[in-house]
Amino acid sequence: MPDEQQAAAHDQAVLQEKLAVDGSPDLDERKPSKRPRFQLEWLREYAVVVSFLALFITLTFSSDVFFTQRNLLNILDQWSDTGIIACGGTLVIIAGGFDLSVGSIFALSGVTAAIVTLSTGSPLVGSLAGMGMGTLWGIGNGVGVTLGRVNPFIVTLATSIIITGVALSFTHGNLIHVTTPGFDVLGRGKWFGIRISIFVFLAFAAILSYVLSRTVIGRYIYAAGGNPEAARLSGVPVGWVRAGTFALSGLSAGLGGVLVASRVSVGQADTGSQVVLLAIAAIVIGGTSIFGGQGAVWRTVLGVLLFAMVGHAFNLLGIDAV
Repeated sequence: MPDEQQAAAHDQAVLQEKLAVDGSPDLDERKPSKRPRFQLEWLREYAVVVSFLALFITLTFSSDVFFTQRNLLNILDQWSDTGIIACGGTLVIIAGGFDLSVGSIFALSGVTAAIVTLSTGSPLVGSLAGMGMGTLWGIGNGVGVTLGRVNPFIVTLATSIIITGVALSFTHGNLIHVTTPGFDVLGRGKWFGIRISIFVFLAFAAILSYVLSRTVIGRYIYAAGGNPEAARLSGVPVGWVRAGTFALSGLSAGLGGVLVASRVSVGQADTGSQVVLLAIAAIVIGGTSIFGGQGAVWRTVLGVLLFAMVGHAFNLLGIDAV
């Protein structure tokens, strides 16, 4: 017993001597640092803002044409359809899904709007038919992913091929020219000197941003993508939430397709091949995690505009991008 006490006393003396030399250990230092995680979150939140502002300022001083009302409105008009699709796709990815069919829905919706307008003589009916077509295919994607329990990549890739075939069967490979008065109002009409397409884009983005950040549905979307099992146990209808985001993505693609068909007064089955890639790239550049649970519509809008300015910069500065 005395030997054990002496050994314990000796160990205590060694420990005190070590503390005297090295200093008292800080409990905070032994905890995992939160700084790297904070830096990662900050980078995801604001990297697109910094990049956007840096490029905007650079182009403003590099070109006399860039920072003009006409040029800025032209950029917004040209990229309004891609922006609408990207905003809808943001909710899909945040909820843990992925939609590769928006390009095909985009084309089919424009074709549908053109055909129905020519058949009925009503641009309004044609536009609603085009958006309805997009929404129906979006619902089909949601059903395949949730009830069918099939990977969203597989479902949306398969439906994109089917939708392209449907669009080609409608047009027989030809362009559908629309001469009905009023069909071009959505794509080329103006309010207060500004294209209606810009108002549609900004209003659509504002509505989705509000839903995502200020409503219960938005919290459900984040929960479904962040931790679906925990969300399900908490009473969140994960399947319905994800299906709803696919339906909304179909609606956004339909609206974008109708807008472009109205702008050029033509329905074409083979358009939209690059829209899906541009939309997804803008979403990811905007900081939305492809694993779900994180993202924001306003950052997606900045991602779209960043892409637009990069392409526009080559034209303004006379640089060959090839």
